[in-house]
Amino acid sequence: MSENREYEVTGFLKAAGRKLLNAEGREIVLRGVGFGSWLLSEGYMWRFPDKGDRPRRIERMIEELIGREKAERFWEIYYDRYIAEPDIERIAAEGFNSVRVPINARFLIEDGEPVRYKERHLQLIDRVIDWCRKYRLYVILDLHGAPGGQTGTNIDDSEFDQPELFTDERNRRITVDLWRMLADRYKDEWIVAGYDLLNEPLPDWFAKYNDRIMPLYNDIVKAIREVDDRHMIILEGAHWSTDWSIFKEKIDDNVMLQFHKYWNNPDTESIQVYLDKREEWNVPIFMGEGGENNKEWYMGAFRLFEDHEISWNFWTWKKMDRNNSPCSVIMPGGWQLLVEYLEGGSKPDAVLAERILREYLDNLPLEKCAYYPEVAGALLRKSPVRIPAIFYGYRGEGVSFGISERSGSNIGFRANDGTDIRFIDSERTAPNFQHGQGEPWQPDEKLCVQLAPGDWLAYEFNVPFDSDFESSLHSIRFRLCAVDGEGRIGVSVDGAAVCGYTDAGSASWENVRLEERMRLHPGLHRVVLTAADHPVRIEWLEVVPTGFID
Repeated sequence: MSENREYEVTGFLKAAGRKLLNAEGREIVLRGVGFGSWLLSEGYMWRFPDKGDRPRRIERMIEELIGREKAERFWEIYYDRYIAEPDIERIAAEGFNSVRVPINARFLIEDGEPVRYKERHLQLIDRVIDWCRKYRLYVILDLHGAPGGQTGTNIDDSEFDQPELFTDERNRRITVDLWRMLADRYKDEWIVAGYDLLNEPLPDWFAKYNDRIMPLYNDIVKAIREVDDRHMIILEGAHWSTDWSIFKEKIDDNVMLQFHKYWNNPDTESIQVYLDKREEWNVPIFMGEGGENNKEWYMGAFRLFEDHEISWNFWTWKKMDRNNSPCSVIMPGGWQLLVEYLEGGSKPDAVLAERILREYLDNLPLEKCAYYPEVAGALLRKSPVRIPAIFYGYRGEGVSFGISERSGSNIGFRANDGTDIRFIDSERTAPNFQHGQGEPWQPDEKLCVQLAPGDWLAYEFNVPFDSDFESSLHSIRFRLCAVDGEGRIGVSVDGAAVCGYTDAGSASWENVRLEERMRLHPGLHRVVLTAADHPVRIEWLEVVPTGFID
């Protein structure tokens, strides 16, 4: 989070060693959100089954229900409303500094020959770029659905579930030309951070084509550099952007490598291969997609990226009927009839279908959505915030934690730290971080950290810059268990002891609140918890403005 976005978001971005620099030479970490389902509709964000899992299938259903003319009008309204200026304004107000715009090639390219571009759709991208310049958000242009498809799955709008970008020379040529056109159009737009050439090319079942990725990247970069020598190139690995073995040599001097992260351990071990490549190539790296989990996982994963100085982008800003994205589109009445039709059920009559779809369009604007500020709060660790104890800092021993003796137990999470992470009450032997619908941790999934006397853990959080300092008294509380029936935790904030010690007086779990309340300036703060005299277990700590206290 930055107090002065104009100071941070200014001028062309460029890669300089492992860092990103703005036009004034200042380091910047991108913190953003992705616009999933805007220019490439994704069926799961509409709560649709597999028969409606990609744009062409959704488009076909809508045309079948209300006819071609009304369907065309539906999509123009959809594109106009799904992402609008209030979305951009809210994203900036939350403290993000960037957005990633996924683009479907079919959204931009007219049917038939010769290849012609849809100017009215390019103007929608122009418009969002204009808004982002106004509110100071860098824009990453992401080719999410390349001609023919780069993955051969629903996420690229594949027609035949084959990665035809890599098997059809025409698709390859159109892709190179498309990037040349986009680069020429936006070559003078400093607010565009860079060009994300292909989203998640080639899952492992199509790995036989992996040797075709880098030659295509080379050809795209060559075409871009013919018209634009200033914008950064962003390269994704294979297999959902997790396999970086394809990166053998740098193909440009202004490049950033991208990985994606879903549904696994938020620990350094899980991203070590990317950290190693950063060192080897001396380039910045980018976690370009991660999310679709619960807010507890967000709290850990996005702090992991921050502590390793990795730019990141959350997936996704808006979708239907879910509380694990900031914006949730309200499900229209009768929506299940569309789901049933996709699954082979009876076809709703045109009048009813039009009413349902009209209500859906009416529900798209930000002001009509359910808004969950706690999602952005978790991503940016903004108070009020409850931090699971297992998500202490990731900067290593001596900075983020201190232990007198390495733990002899290992549940397969943060094992290299040597801290004593354990289940609270469970027969599980490994943690579960797969909560794709945002489900909270179940009782047998909850974890804690046990501290021996003298051990300590450090946590960081932000007080938003729009806070009123005069009223920003904060309270801290913890969930503790004194293993021996008694224990004390020392608490310091920003290097100063708060109130000496907080007692945990029971071998059962209890919530303990510091009596002293603190006046905290907007910005980043650090809390250190130290066990004294006896071992203590910690499940979470919570920092809240006093106005939020019950």
